[in-house]
Amino acid sequence: MKIIIAGGTGTLGKAVAETLSKRHTIVVAARDHGDVRFDMMDPSSVRKMYQTVGEFDALIATTGKVHFADLAAMTPEDYQMGLQNKLMGQVNLVLIGQHYINNQGSFTLTSGILAHDPIRGGTSASMVNAALEGFVKSAAIELTSGIRINLVSPTVLTESMEKYGNYFHGYEPVDAARAALSYSKSVEGLQTGQVYRIGY
Repeated sequence: MKIIIAGGTGTLGKAVAETLSKRHTIVVAARDHGDVRFDMMDPSSVRKMYQTVGEFDALIATTGKVHFADLAAMTPEDYQMGLQNKLMGQVNLVLIGQHYINNQGSFTLTSGILAHDPIRGGTSASMVNAALEGFVKSAAIELTSGIRINLVSPTVLTESMEKYGNYFHGYEPVDAARAALSYSKSVEGLQTGQVYRIGY
């Protein structure tokens, strides 16, 4: 299969690429580096990315930013970052990609543990992650031509603990390589509308 990994230059994206590159052709798409550069918040950029790549069988999104801060300090602009980047960025990949992906293809998006297990400072992440799960479950019943969609929801990654560890006291992290297995399950299996929870 020909698989696009949006965010394939990040910690999780690299692990997913390493797992799947043993059996498939990987195209890394990212904002600043990779085989193809694009901005997932810009629909015209997303469309151009798909046109540049050409025919493909699967799209995996392992990218998306949200703002972490106490609720009292959050502003509407802080929430907009997560809504426009992690949420609508991934939604854009599906909305536009459904018109380019091969029949029987698949989309795999990424949320996270905070949709179900909130932490202080994580209201934006919890909101966005829960919205992504709702989108995937709903889109799964409407996509045509045998196209599937799933979502991977990992706990905090071991490799990210240095940066985010202060937010996740008491959480047991998982290695990116372990989380990558669920992306393989999504792409290489037949399930749709599923949320694969990793490490919780």
